[in-house]
Parts: sequence; structure tokens; C-alpha cells
Amino acid sequence: MTQALSDYYRVPERLLGRVVASNFSDDVGFFRFGPNIICYGQSASGVAQQVENAGRYDALRRVTTNGSDICLPFDLTQVIENLRREHYVEAVALGRDEALSREWMLKAYYFIRDVLPVSVRQQIQRVYFSDWKIRSFPMWPVDFTVDNLHSEILRLMMGAAHMERVPFIWYWPDGAPNCLVLTHDVETSAGRDFTPQLMDIDESYGFKASYQVVPEKRYDVPREYIESFRSRGLEFNIHDLNHDGCLYLEREEFLRRAKKINHYVRHYGASGFRAGSMYRRIDWFDEFEFSYDMSLTNVAHLEPQRGGCCTVFPFFLGKILEIPLTTSQDYSVFHILNDYSIDLWKKQIDLIRKKNGLLSFLTHPDYLITPRNRKIYESLLGYLRDMVDHEKIWAALPCEVDQWWRTRSQLQLIQKGGEWEIEGPGKEKARIAYAIREGDRLNYEVVGAPAHEGSHL
Repeated sequence: MTQALSDYYRVPERLLGRVVASNFSDDVGFFRFGPNIICYGQSASGVAQQVENAGRYDALRRVTTNGSDICLPFDLTQVIENLRREHYVEAVALGRDEALSREWMLKAYYFIRDVLPVSVRQQIQRVYFSDWKIRSFPMWPVDFTVDNLHSEILRLMMGAAHMERVPFIWYWPDGAPNCLVLTHDVETSAGRDFTPQLMDIDESYGFKASYQVVPEKRYDVPREYIESFRSRGLEFNIHDLNHDGCLYLEREEFLRRAKKINHYVRHYGASGFRAGSMYRRIDWFDEFEFSYDMSLTNVAHLEPQRGGCCTVFPFFLGKILEIPLTTSQDYSVFHILNDYSIDLWKKQIDLIRKKNGLLSFLTHPDYLITPRNRKIYESLLGYLRDMVDHEKIWAALPCEVDQWWRTRSQLQLIQKGGEWEIEGPGKEKARIAYAIREGDRLNYEVVGAPAHEGSHL
């Protein structure tokens, strides 16, 4: 079994055969794995330079077995990393992506951004994002490519080993079907001043959230403001350095800023980070000292930096855990889509629930000040509260997700006396689940999962 599959499922490594990659060409591009999974990388089945032509090359047809081993015409780990790390982005970029990624244009925009009327700024953004509907990859409104690829490979391995049921360590503690995380990025002094009221709103629905705060230039961050989070059991994190859009533009300047960000992480005792405007450059993450990042989006059609990590589960980027944003942020819904309802969020929630994934939300106190926006946000909280109570979903702070995912990564399934047991520190919260092969799909069954009506496990 490959390390990637073992990390994702925590299946006993010797229970199934191996995943073997055959020889493939040096060409890198898009191909399919079955009718619905788009991959990006090298493949002996051939690759397309445009994602729209990926269907011409179906790697599933080239899969063979050798005993309990399966032989793939591509490197599974490479493809997974290409998707999670957004290595495909340049291949799907449109002309405006390249233009607006240029250093001088970003600096010019952020230089005049604060003096532009809000209505003008929003109009510029709507023009830029007007192509979001024609982007075929990642898939809108939620992309499960990485997750579907894992499950399909596991299904094929089970078939090669003639196994109908395979145990693994369930994704969430206590057998919860999903995890819910609420986060708030504080962008202006007005948002900072509205924070206490937003805390009260969340608390009235029984939720706690993490707050990401800009440490320099935008507004003052007094000590009593920081203590107000921790006294209420909330989480305080770092949001960029000064939110000017230039964190990742130049390597030398990035190193200077990363050093200051690490200082604030230590100074405030923060665990997490999110870059301004969800900008990211993953190959530079090794310079950071925070435990987890939240700058990647599942599908980034409505983000200034396009792409998407194509998964609804946390994953490691070296020593840093990535906790992706899996739903649309409030600014995009209200000001880009001009949608003043929770309909899009409900659609995304329904899709993610069926995959047992992470339901992560990003809203801003800055955009919830107006009564109309605040009312919509409270409608979302009410919907989430009913869902969490009914389905026993794990509502957690990001730091708790970080701790759990690190714990789970060290747990092992051991067979004793014909029974499977979980070994390792923190095993008390872990649950054994079974992947059940039923035709061309996998179903999951969790041992000791919380009972609720309409279970989809």
C-alpha cells in the first residue's frame, strides 16, 4: 500500500497488496481515472494539455493486477500532491489570471484599494470573477477529486485482494459523521470593534470560533482584545502580516515577513495562520513556524488566486497541517455573487456531509455589521445548529482539528485474537470503521458511531 493511501485511511499497511506505478512518459497533463475523476501528472495512458480533453485518456483502462497488487499507469502520490498543492493551476489558467498575478498589477491594486469607493471595488471584482461559471476544474461548488481518487484506489485494491470489508481508523473522533469549523478574519478596525457582538451571536447558537487578526498596520491589537477571545474559550490566530497582498510576491521580502509572522505566532501563542485574500505559495511554507494553515480553498473559483486543493479533508504539507476552506466565504457570496441567502452554503453542506468531510466556514465581522448580512449569517448558524444536534457532528476549533489529525496520523490498527484494536496515544477518541465494497462503489460503516436519524454512513 502506498503511504498516501495509508495516511488517508489509516488502513493496516500489510492488510492489502501494493500499488505499483508502471513506466510513464515525461509529459505532464490531464487524464481521467474512470468517468468522473480528473488527474494531473504523468501517465502511461497519455495526457492532455487542456483539462477539457482529459477524457481522451482514461488511465483506469490501463490498470492491471498482479496477485493482490494493482499496477497503475501513473504515480498515485504524485497525482495527489499535484492536486493538493495546486500544481495544475497554470495549465487551467485563463489570460486574466496571468495578467492579475503580475507583481506590478497586484501592488497597484492594493495601493489604491483603500481609497476606492466600496461600490467601485466590488464592480472591479465582479468583472474579474465573471468567468467563474465557465471553469470546469476544479468542480464547482465542491470538488472531491482527491477523495474520490483515494476511495477508487482502495476499492480496486480490495478487489485484487478479494476482500469485501477492510477496517480503517475513522476520520473524526467519537465516530462523528463530519467536522464543523467556524472561522472569522478581522480585516479592519470596524470589524475589530464588531468582534464582541459577533462573539455573542456565535455563542447564542452554541458555537465557538477562531479569529484571525492582522498584527500590523491595519489596526491596533490591544492586549485586552486578545484576552477577550481566550477568556471565552475562543481561538486567536494570525492573519497575514499587514494584508497588503504582497506576502508571496518576492522571496527576499517574504523571508523578512515570515520572520515577523513567526514572531507574532510565538508572541501571541497562536497555533494557526491564514494569508490575506487566501494567497499562498506552498513551496515556501517550510519557513513558517505555525502548526496549521488555513489559506487553501477546496475550489477557488471566487478567490483572487485561482486553483483549489480538491479535497474536503485536512492534509499535511510537510510539518504544517492544512485545514482547507471547504465552503464559500461570506464576501464572495454577498458581494461577488450578489446572493443574500444561505442557498449556496446549504448546497455545499449537503455535498460535503455525504462525503463525511470537513465543513469549514469563513466569515468576516467587517461584512456582518449590516443588519441584512447579520440576519443571513444567523440563518446559517441556526441551520448548522440543527444539523449538528441532529447528526452529532463534531463542532471544533481549528486547533482541535489540528491536534486530532496529528493524533490520528500516529494511531495504528492492530489485530489481536481475531479482533481489530486501535493502538496509540489518544486512541480513546478514535473509532474503527469499515470500507465495504459494493459493486463499483465503497460504503462506510463506523463501529460505535453516534446514533442519529437518516444516517448516511
